[in-house]
Amino acid sequence: MRLLYSIGIQFLDIAIKIMALFNSKLKLGVNGRKNTFLTLKRNIQPTDKTFWFHCASLGEYEQGLPVFDALKQKYPDYKVVLSFFSPSGYEVRKNSKIADVVVYLPIDTIKNAKAFLDVVNPDFTIFIKYEIWPNFLNEIKKRNFNAILVSAVFRKSQSFFKWYGKFMKSALEGFNYIFTQDSNSQRLLKSININNVSVSGDTRFDRVYNQLSLDNTVPFIETFKNNETCVVLGSTWPADDKLYLDFINCSKDNTKYIIAPHNIKPNYITSLRSQIKKDVVCFSNMKGKDLSAFKVFILDTIGYLSKVYAYADIAYVGGAAGTTGLHNILEPATFGIPIIIGKNYSKFPEAKTLINIGGVLSVASSKAFEKSLQAYISNETLREEKGILNKAFVEENKGAVTQILNRIRI
Repeated sequence: MRLLYSIGIQFLDIAIKIMALFNSKLKLGVNGRKNTFLTLKRNIQPTDKTFWFHCASLGEYEQGLPVFDALKQKYPDYKVVLSFFSPSGYEVRKNSKIADVVVYLPIDTIKNAKAFLDVVNPDFTIFIKYEIWPNFLNEIKKRNFNAILVSAVFRKSQSFFKWYGKFMKSALEGFNYIFTQDSNSQRLLKSININNVSVSGDTRFDRVYNQLSLDNTVPFIETFKNNETCVVLGSTWPADDKLYLDFINCSKDNTKYIIAPHNIKPNYITSLRSQIKKDVVCFSNMKGKDLSAFKVFILDTIGYLSKVYAYADIAYVGGAAGTTGLHNILEPATFGIPIIIGKNYSKFPEAKTLINIGGVLSVASSKAFEKSLQAYISNETLREEKGILNKAFVEENKGAVTQILNRIRI
């Protein structure tokens, strides 16, 4: 199986390089990996004490950040190497303050794993959620390095739990300890004799709860809102646009709308703006304008959304109207506001729970969206009741970081 995996990973590397000729995002990753070892050698000395934090992409980075922050504060003398597999993580967080060096993870070959670990030589390693790279983890195991997996989720259908999954199971043995989000994942691991495991919950709860202690002031949003009821539509995709655009265009009240699209490329923003009949302004062209005079604000930039939710009276979180995947509903939930999402949320347990308790509404059509949003806009008491449910859910489920830190020994 190891041989088949190694062959497969080599073919994957070739395939990615070919596809990168036609895909700008993949090209970023291919070019970035060319510089990984040079960047590491320039910034890591053999005498350095190091932590290695690895995330697939931006979502996993946000999930791991509260743990990363806590370790950075507790052990300030350690250099931090932060690696990403996806450009959507690296390109956004390549200047992350928690890291001394940020790189792309090399393709998971035995040669790359040995070379990477030779340079980084981590005193402690954290992988987040789904990141199981067998060659890296088997090399970590051989060297007796200290590594943990955080906020992990496992399903019975995965290869670890099949008769042919011995090779992938051996990769899990590269972790000294695994912290899972739920008890089902813990049971599955124990069924294959992975016993150094406990249920800590999801570190994203700690991440979003910590947002409340930060300064969430965004002056230009405050000016735009102008003390009116405000709906924030976060991380939206074209499938989400089909749900909300008619409502915004036909709305006759004083409600303000902030749209934060997932795709902020100029062509898409121009198209989106052209479909809005209300007075609309974008972040990119707001300078010199009286923002309070506009009804719609398009946030065509990154880095503000988690703070902007603090100004929302109601939130719509994108991704579930189509098949791209629901974005983080915990970010608005922590601010105690009601949330609306699309219909495709079955893979997101927090969405299921919040729908069951009433803090989140799922809609399948523009008519359902209109009905749900209008009910919230016209009833402040209803908004408060549903928002309290969401805020309480976040508060009740925080604490994963404390459990993890209590088990870490460096």
